[in-house]
Amino acid sequence: MNVSTTNSDTDRQTVSLAEAVRVWARVAALSFGGPAGQIAVMHRILVEEKRWLGERRFLHALNYCMLLPGPEAQQLATYIGWLMHRTLGGFIAGALFVLPGYLAIMVLSVLYALFGQVGPVAALFFGLKAAVLVVVIQAVLRVGRRSLKTPLMIALAVAAFVALFVFKVPFPIVIVAAGLFGFLAAKLGVRGALAGGGHGPASANEVADADTVLGEGIPAHATPNLRWSLSISAALLVLWWTPVLAAIFWLGDDHVFTEIGLFFSKMAVVTFGGAYAVLAYVAQEAVETFGWLRPGEMLDGLGMAETTPGPLIIVTQFVGFMGAFRAATGLPPIAAAILGGTLTTWVTFVPCFLWIFLGAPFVERLRGAQALNAALAAIGAAVVGVIMNLALWFALHVLFSQMVTVRGFGAQLDLPVLSSINLASAALTAAAAIAAFRFKAPMIPLLLACSLAGVALDLLL
Repeated sequence: MNVSTTNSDTDRQTVSLAEAVRVWARVAALSFGGPAGQIAVMHRILVEEKRWLGERRFLHALNYCMLLPGPEAQQLATYIGWLMHRTLGGFIAGALFVLPGYLAIMVLSVLYALFGQVGPVAALFFGLKAAVLVVVIQAVLRVGRRSLKTPLMIALAVAAFVALFVFKVPFPIVIVAAGLFGFLAAKLGVRGALAGGGHGPASANEVADADTVLGEGIPAHATPNLRWSLSISAALLVLWWTPVLAAIFWLGDDHVFTEIGLFFSKMAVVTFGGAYAVLAYVAQEAVETFGWLRPGEMLDGLGMAETTPGPLIIVTQFVGFMGAFRAATGLPPIAAAILGGTLTTWVTFVPCFLWIFLGAPFVERLRGAQALNAALAAIGAAVVGVIMNLALWFALHVLFSQMVTVRGFGAQLDLPVLSSINLASAALTAAAAIAAFRFKAPMIPLLLACSLAGVALDLLL
């Protein structure tokens, strides 16, 4: 394949914006299976099929996106869209990646709010919870195999789990502490500090950068330009904070829209390591601090996100939806819920564009920075502990109906009342685990099968 590698716009813009829109819509429609599956889809379409960019450039962009808070797959789409068609291309790619999931979760949330506790619908979500628990356990193992390659990384994962589950240390503190530890460990030459890795795809027949549309050179608009970076960042900051500040000004600090805007804006800054890493913290805050959800409902939302396209972190839209639905806002409950869900999605994803447009032109300077790579590796190890905490928290609420809190020596343990075990849920979870681990059942069929099994159990019992 003969593709020019010059940096002129005439040679580089061989992919029309209209064609790019069609390709990004296709990527969005196929973006199931969490970040690993979504990145694999983009790699297959953009690198192997379309040859917009080569293997090395793709992985370099992915490594940068993994350094950022937020969903790396959506940010990778934004990055590549920006490389191909400037700022507009980045906005189109990133927005299309989110749009199908936003619409699907909104429809499912409306149905859940109106009919979620009614007969077959409740039974369907009962079955879904068992499958989601198994999916979360799979995530622990998958991320653990990638991140825990040295005793130091294993120790970090255990420390993160203990800090969260036993001592209730806030999630952001755990992530920041892990990153600082990794950075300092690399600076001091601590052995094992650089062990870790991404979940980027590997190709047996590597597509060379020189044989692609973008070529090996850097497009003219992708060279560092401080003025452009600051201008686009200022505009995105205004877009991000305008609805939040408006809610504070007109509705007050204690209004549900203000709480949603501030809480999920904070999450947008600290969601390193993907959605699973932050969901335990979001679930606990939504249930225990704000009262937006009831115990176990986070699993229902996670089940929705697992079965719809788009980033898994869009499950937060369900949280904001239900929080506004149950609050006294003066609006019809469904109208308030739609506004709450939309505000959640807005403050979750607008910052993702900010991180890309601010840093992407300077990303080449990050190449080979060992201290930054060590910080990422340490965060990745801590994320395993975070997901372990999520899996245990979910398991306790799926399998048991009653919990007791034990306190002492600065610790606080939430333990199950063994007599309150839900035998039907335990049996369904065991069956899902056998299907997933023994027979390698794909995620979507597993979720659908467990949902149907939940309905069947409701009819039989």
